[in-house]
Amino acid sequence: MSLADKLKDKKVLVTGVTGFVGEALLHRMIGDLPGTTVVAIIRPKGSLTGTARMAQLLKKDIFKPFYGEGTPYADAEALTADRIQVVEGDLSDVPALPNDLDIVVHCAGDVSFDPPIHEAFTTNVLGTKSLLERIDESRQGTGRTIHYVHISTAYTAGRRRGAIPEAPVDHFVDWRTEAEAGMAMKARIEEQSRSAVMLTKFRKDAEKLHRRAGHLTAAADTERRRIEWVAKKLVETGTERARSLGWTDCYTFTKALGERVVEEFAGIFPTSIVRPAIIESAVESPHPGWIEGFKMAEPLILAYGRGELPEFPASPDSVIEIVAVDHVVGAICAVMAREPELNKPEYYHIGSGARNPLTFEQLYAGIREYFSKHPFDLGERGAVRLPVWKFPGGDSVEAMLRYGERAHKIADAVITRVPRGERTRKYARELDVQKRRIDFLRRYMDLYSEYAQAEMNFVDDNVLALHNALEGDDRTKFACDTAVVDWPHYIQEVHCPSVTESMRRLDVVRKKRNKGLAEAAGVLKKVAPEENTEVIAAFDMDGTLLSSNVIETYLWMRLPELDGPQRIGEFGQILRRLPKLIAAERKDRGAFLRTIYRRYAGAELAELNHIVDEILAEHVLERLSGAAVRRIREHRAAGHKTILITGAVRPLTRPLEPLFDEIVAAELAVDDRGRCTGYLSGPPLVGESRAAWIKHHARVRNIDLSKSFAYADSHSDLPMLTTVGNPVAVSPDVPLFRAARAARWQIVDWKTPSTSSRLELPGVNAR
Repeated sequence: MSLADKLKDKKVLVTGVTGFVGEALLHRMIGDLPGTTVVAIIRPKGSLTGTARMAQLLKKDIFKPFYGEGTPYADAEALTADRIQVVEGDLSDVPALPNDLDIVVHCAGDVSFDPPIHEAFTTNVLGTKSLLERIDESRQGTGRTIHYVHISTAYTAGRRRGAIPEAPVDHFVDWRTEAEAGMAMKARIEEQSRSAVMLTKFRKDAEKLHRRAGHLTAAADTERRRIEWVAKKLVETGTERARSLGWTDCYTFTKALGERVVEEFAGIFPTSIVRPAIIESAVESPHPGWIEGFKMAEPLILAYGRGELPEFPASPDSVIEIVAVDHVVGAICAVMAREPELNKPEYYHIGSGARNPLTFEQLYAGIREYFSKHPFDLGERGAVRLPVWKFPGGDSVEAMLRYGERAHKIADAVITRVPRGERTRKYARELDVQKRRIDFLRRYMDLYSEYAQAEMNFVDDNVLALHNALEGDDRTKFACDTAVVDWPHYIQEVHCPSVTESMRRLDVVRKKRNKGLAEAAGVLKKVAPEENTEVIAAFDMDGTLLSSNVIETYLWMRLPELDGPQRIGEFGQILRRLPKLIAAERKDRGAFLRTIYRRYAGAELAELNHIVDEILAEHVLERLSGAAVRRIREHRAAGHKTILITGAVRPLTRPLEPLFDEIVAAELAVDDRGRCTGYLSGPPLVGESRAAWIKHHARVRNIDLSKSFAYADSHSDLPMLTTVGNPVAVSPDVPLFRAARAARWQIVDWKTPSTSSRLELPGVNAR
């Protein structure tokens, strides 16, 4: 009998039908098992019901041949009504199941190699137990026999070497004890993250980066760091627990314990356990190269093709156990039709190493050959230069990676301290690219080094017997003999073209987007205010509108009223204190400004205004960026209210008054004779104070902040920039540059006119 005949009129429950293997299995059952009804457990997602998600799934290209003209079904809905029954639910809370099931194929599971420990146990162990209990409930009083097919992984064998039989994994780990401990880890690690020691560490690290921006910004980053630490610790705990017991990672560990749960139910259900190796794209069905998402090999293939994978910690003669998804699905269908005896679960390894081994050296040669013929194009730089792997061994690759991590850490510490500029931002961008590559290498080294150096031989006699028992057309439809795969053809003509196609399309889109962003840089986004609302454009001054800083502008203001010896003395004092002033500015910009402005003590405010009007005005306007002036005028022409919000003292802003509707500046306090006391009349607007001022201003004036603009150059202005819908980073320092790139904000470079010199001290010779 054919499989279609054996499985005719059977009702088959499939979990994980929206996943890679589940989708391929659904395709095969609809197309090649016409008399079989599928019951699919599908979790609602957002506003989509499980039924709606199934409708979305069936609208994918691989399912379109099953409905429409020339088929028995008018549309996807008609196909669903006749062949598929949707049960809304999730493995974390398995719903009641139909009482007329014949077969259950459990494809769902956490397939990440590094899941948080509690999530891995929830899905792979406790979810499996809950499903089995629901299956048992569904058959009570019916007298039905339900064949349970469990999709596991070949790597439940753990860190063993040599031949791995198609049999239960030999271990003595109590799954109940481990599940209880694993589920408790979430609360334990959460509690640890909230200890005084850990919170102090998170806060100090956050304040080191965000202190200038403000306490609330640092607090938000502190909590982000805590949450990330918890997530990382949950992953590390799962990995270490798995390795301490002989498994490669938490995924294989919990899948092995899940098998123990299944084996306990083998006296209730006829049970089959299917263990695929590394599942990759199809050889033939649904079509050559079909794959959903990135699996194990794809990120590595793409990284190599982009020249970003200089080495890999594999032995060249180690075998990589790759199997095509259609061979896995073929074997599952054959297993479905072969019901074992109670208390005698049957095991099936679906791999390739036993009879058609593919070594890492062969895989590397095939991938290199493909990219040599079909390289990625990096635009002006031409084709990617492909790395040459020497296979130096895992220890050597690890040493290389550690050296790269240390070198990057030093370079990053330097780049955040050097003067800002276009070249500095270029280096920062290159360092960020390098960091992503190093992080990528570290992640995949940690994940895959065990697999790359594994020396396991998965015996697949049972799967070969399944294939040989197939009759007639079933040998083609449900083929599961991996020995037929021609690896050079599969790698170069099937798999690599398939996995790189989407990336090549994405590169085209990215190039167009980057070109559009480059063309849009410096162009004002036209935004019209709604009725009864206003739009503002808030500008910082120093470093944004003109290339200056507080120390420079203080010297501009102070030196003209001093005689020769006094000027030398003042300049010398500033020079001697410069390192401390720079350190103070990085720590607390408000305290830094107060320190500088104390030096105005004794100066006459009227005289400072006179110096600005008669001596400094021309110099300030010369230092003003032409691009900045044009942008301000564009905003005014668009009907936007322009605001200058700066920590500079009020007198220095006088030359800029014609450009702005409102100016918010530091106000020098004076005594009853009009002399500066060395204090301010109120706290300087810096960091979060600027954001608070803008929000209050918006409430009072009915300003639409979602359509408003803000321009600044410093990371201390991050809170101000985040309050508006159109933030612009202007010639930013490295921390703001990185934040702007991460948030996809507009970044512009407003240059000071070349006729202006940073060394010029205006008015020094005027008196």
